[in-house]
Amino acid sequence: MLKDWTLFEKVWLVVFTAVNISVYFAWNNTLIGLISSISGMLCVVLVAKGKISNYYFGIIQTGTYAYISYVYGLYGEAMLNAAFYFPLQFIGIYFWKKNQIGEGTIGEDVAVKRLNKKQWVWLSIFTVASSALYAELLYMIGGQQVRIDSVAVVLSIIAQILMVKRFAEQWVLWILVNVLSIALWAITLFNTGGNDYIMLVMWTAFLINSIYGYINWIRMSKMQGGAEA
Repeated sequence: MLKDWTLFEKVWLVVFTAVNISVYFAWNNTLIGLISSISGMLCVVLVAKGKISNYYFGIIQTGTYAYISYVYGLYGEAMLNAAFYFPLQFIGIYFWKKNQIGEGTIGEDVAVKRLNKKQWVWLSIFTVASSALYAELLYMIGGQQVRIDSVAVVLSIIAQILMVKRFAEQWVLWILVNVLSIALWAITLFNTGGNDYIMLVMWTAFLINSIYGYINWIRMSKMQGGAEA
């Protein structure tokens, strides 16, 4: 499984796993939180490498994270993962296998695409409008931190679609999602007195990985010709 992994990727995985386990015992975190965090890290690292196997770990992570979010009243996160992320893992497996171009030093080597300027403009308009509308919905059902939650959810949906469609720009949105999610969980844990600090560790690791993923997918795009959609 690790035969084509770089030293950075191996060290990063070992360090993150060790930090997760340490936080789990130090703060008496929940077992489901630990499972969600580690499976999520494996998922995003494999996405950064362009490996189809990321979706198998994604199935575990989205299911467990949906439950944790629901318990803390983060209904936007819960609905996003249960109703969108989870089923999209299976769709992602289909589309990535369909566009697989052989195994190599950068993983499964799925064909990478790029967004053009017009697509970026429409993406921005849709994001702002959808975030405002979703915030109102979350407020009506009594959600917590609705503004941050709504923006994070909308960006996550768009980023996940871009991921399934193999766009390198997914990583720009994932970086924003991870920053918002760190703030969301920090505020939520402080306000509720919860002890699932492993969620903060997970989202911080996701942020670092998303930066690496963007660099790696741009490299993959250049190696493949960098075609726009």
